Amino acid sequence: MRFLTIRDFDYRGKRVLVREDLNVPLEGGKIADETRLVAALGTLKALREAGARTIVCSHLGRPDGKPDPKLSLRPIGDRLAELLGSPVAFVEESIGPQVRAASENLADGAFLLLENVRFHPEEERNDPQFAKELARCAERYVNDAFGTAHRAHASTEGVAHLLPAAAGLLMEAELAALASLTEEPQHPYVCAIGGAKIADKIGVFKHLMMKVDTFCIGGGMGNTFLAAKGVDVGKSLRDADLAPAKEILALAETRRVNVLLPGDAVVAKALEDEAHAAEVILVEPLGDRMILDIGEATAGVYGETIRKARTVVFNGPMGVYERAAYREGTRVVGEALVEATRMGATTVVGGGDAAAAAKMLGFAHGVSHVSTGGGATLGFLEGKTLPGIAALEAAAAASAAQTS
Repeated sequence: MRFLTIRDFDYRGKRVLVREDLNVPLEGGKIADETRLVAALGTLKALREAGARTIVCSHLGRPDGKPDPKLSLRPIGDRLAELLGSPVAFVEESIGPQVRAASENLADGAFLLLENVRFHPEEERNDPQFAKELARCAERYVNDAFGTAHRAHASTEGVAHLLPAAAGLLMEAELAALASLTEEPQHPYVCAIGGAKIADKIGVFKHLMMKVDTFCIGGGMGNTFLAAKGVDVGKSLRDADLAPAKEILALAETRRVNVLLPGDAVVAKALEDEAHAAEVILVEPLGDRMILDIGEATAGVYGETIRKARTVVFNGPMGVYERAAYREGTRVVGEALVEATRMGATTVVGGGDAAAAAKMLGFAHGVSHVSTGGGATLGFLEGKTLPGIAALEAAAAASAAQTS
């Protein structure tokens, strides 16, 4: 990957349009998790220090292309101002005369936040005219929103072709961390992968199969693999179609990749039946019970495998970690990730549910990198071209051609 970064431009006195991912979860109209706001601070502070006139744009939620007061970015801007220790002006539009006037009145080092770009249907359609209108307020463009890099939207892809474009510090860090998983990773290389369905991550399996030495599999997809091998998983969540699991197992055998599956598990008759959760060896019929976490012995094997690794990606919880009775497997795997990091391994938590589990169980700060992406991280690990990144690469190529 070749793209420009914010260190490649002089921003003093320049109006800079920055695409951040401020799509924070809301509960009762209040911010429930500030992770994405905190992640944006590095780039925004760097631009302030560089004397830029910073114009921030983002989406929030799914307003379906029309204004929704509940999804206004105004309260996000208020909290961002507190975190930055600087005022953040707000304009109730994303494009138009109001935006241009506000941006032209910005002082060096000041901030302006635009209203939710998804209030306009043209944003998600990557409408060229909408991208042009966004670009009119600025002289430079910075994409720091890795979490939306898999979307070819006007503010993530379209604008990058219209202004000198660079990656923000968060975008740069994300791409460096994820590249360490796909470009000459150190071995042994382990992928600890969980989640609900194999269908959601079949591309990850197939792409990483060319890189990793061992998969440690849990969650609902672990149940599907077990069923594909003829193990009775009772009423456990699993894919109805076992063909993809069988295909992956066959591919792993061909490529001599280890696939570790649960040998014991925590089971119960219902998710809510935590009081009667029991640990069983997976040789007996489960009947009306379901697997809700990997067992102690399996967690021990997975943990030991991870501690010996030099590269690890954690891409999904081992069980229903949100409930106390079913989180021990994920906790043990998380502790092993932290220990591997201390011993010099590169350890990456792959966003989405994996990142949420790492934060809840307290191991997020002990690993090399926690991705802020969900779909973008999955797309990268599948080897897909991400439109937001491709646009930055194209901008860098165009810049190089102009200077040669």
